[in-house]
Amino acid sequence: MATPPQRNKVFFGTFVHSKTLAELEYLHNTAIAVNATGKIVAIEPDHTSLDSALFSLLPKLNWTADSVSATSTASPSHFFFPGFIDTHLHASQYPNVGIFGNSTLLDWLNTYTFPLEASLSDPAKARKVYTRVIRKTLAHGTTCAAYYATVDVPSTNLLADLCLSAGQRALVGRVCMDQLSPSYYRDESPEAALSATMESIKYIEGIDPAFDIVRPVLTPRFAPSCSAPLLQGLGKLAAERPDLPIQTHISENKNEIALVKELFPPSATGAGDDSYSSVYDAFGLLTDRTILAHGVHLSEFEAELIAKRGAKVSHCPCSNSAITSGAARVRWLMEKGVTCGLGTDMSGGYSPSVLEAARHAALVSRHVAMGGDDAAKLTVEEVLYLATKGGAEVVGMEGKVGGFEVGMEWDAQLVTLGTVGEDGGVGDEEDGNVDVFGWESWEDRIAKWVYNGDDRNTRMVWVKGRLVHERK
Repeated sequence: MATPPQRNKVFFGTFVHSKTLAELEYLHNTAIAVNATGKIVAIEPDHTSLDSALFSLLPKLNWTADSVSATSTASPSHFFFPGFIDTHLHASQYPNVGIFGNSTLLDWLNTYTFPLEASLSDPAKARKVYTRVIRKTLAHGTTCAAYYATVDVPSTNLLADLCLSAGQRALVGRVCMDQLSPSYYRDESPEAALSATMESIKYIEGIDPAFDIVRPVLTPRFAPSCSAPLLQGLGKLAAERPDLPIQTHISENKNEIALVKELFPPSATGAGDDSYSSVYDAFGLLTDRTILAHGVHLSEFEAELIAKRGAKVSHCPCSNSAITSGAARVRWLMEKGVTCGLGTDMSGGYSPSVLEAARHAALVSRHVAMGGDDAAKLTVEEVLYLATKGGAEVVGMEGKVGGFEVGMEWDAQLVTLGTVGEDGGVGDEEDGNVDVFGWESWEDRIAKWVYNGDDRNTRMVWVKGRLVHERK
């Protein structure tokens, strides 16, 4: 399935993106030119109108007017923002969002998660679930998602098909697990798991050989559900395939950590200690391509080891709170040199919105600060960095997506904020919960969006220059 041919594009208006972890850049009255392959080829500020921008850009780029489509922000409260990058979510669990009861992690898996995932071996049910989660995440501005599928190969391949068709960038992982899961839902053996994994990898290579939109990702569910031979086999495969990322879970829950220590003592792994991180390291799965979800209870040693190996952490504040796993110390991790992004972690998390994850990352950091570390607090600028450029680094797309720079690809969303009329009623338009009175600075408008915004503010979404969502 090839991506439909595109036209050259010019976007005009206000652009907001992360310049650094601590700083957002605001580009007003600016034009950005995107070529037919979806790459940003020119950025020009200080134009009075779209017509002015086109007059300047077209001759410079040797483009003709009939080869270009143009999009302009229609209001001072509209702006372009990079697409969000969701670094950890379970596509197969989407129907269960909000259903976690009072369970702890391990009970929740057996009660809610495994039965649902197993049921997606039904192709019709899998198509219904996966189509919906892709549409819903795109509607929330998610242009790239690191998905866990199920152990079922056809279901996993279907998810890859649907992502490619919809135009959403995706890491699609067939889940590996051969122990500590129900007999009806597990790999029969390490050999069977590795064979099925290769089958899915080859399928995705067949539908998107260059991995332009969809990429396979090695996915040991988490250490307790994988035997030592399976982890060893996946580590060997990871070494043979340096083009493939790895995703798994780590240190989400204290009972889970205790279970890892019981199942993988140093005598069994050859590691120098019994830490969770060392288990992955011993099997060759702690690399600069590894995405570690959660990292709530990492030790000093583990954080230093993760940083040394270049592995990344997906911070999932909604899930960590909902399942009562704990509050990850994101500032501490970053200061240790660990790159972090954000994950919705549906269905442990209850929302498909990375913007929701960003606001909860800010709130959870304040709870960490209330424990005595005031420096733990994350700013609006920092959580938006995690949602974009930080996420791009986590999924191995640093410098390709996550911002507005020449040479990067146009993964973006048009955000519209509601305006308040002179009588306190609806102004030019009303979009969701964000009210703009007109006197707010741009910094204040962005803060309002982070704390009050939702999918109603996401008007249009593009991936690699292709329009993939439009709110009617």
